[in-house]
Amino acid sequence: MRLGAVTVVVPDYDAGLAFYEQVLGFTVVEDTDLGGGKRWLTVAPPRATSDGTVLLLAKAAGEAQRARIGDQTGGRVFLFLHTDDFARDYGAFLVKGVRFLEQPRHEAYGTVAVFEDPFGNKWDLIEH
Repeated sequence: MRLGAVTVVVPDYDAGLAFYEQVLGFTVVEDTDLGGGKRWLTVAPPRATSDGTVLLLAKAAGEAQRARIGDQTGGRVFLFLHTDDFARDYGAFLVKGVRFLEQPRHEAYGTVAVFEDPFGNKWDLIEH
């Protein structure tokens, strides 16, 4: 078994894609029109293997889902983006306007800093 996808609820497909593709540099894995305004839109980090976990960007449908945008984990860090070069990616993200919630810190497990996507989801950028 392996984890295939994690859903991230976004207000709009194109807004989600703009951030994950243009700012974080993720690659579109699949973008299929399902009809009725729905898409199967998956993205993955640029150096992820072809069989790695993808993010499914899902447009919020209805008030209950819209209320969960950016708060799928009750305010905790939601996703963990591993890097092989923290300084490179941290610097690139800063230039592109990514909002970090703290300065980078060194922990026993590596270098880490929490950032927030434009929808309110918290991420760890981490180099082990």
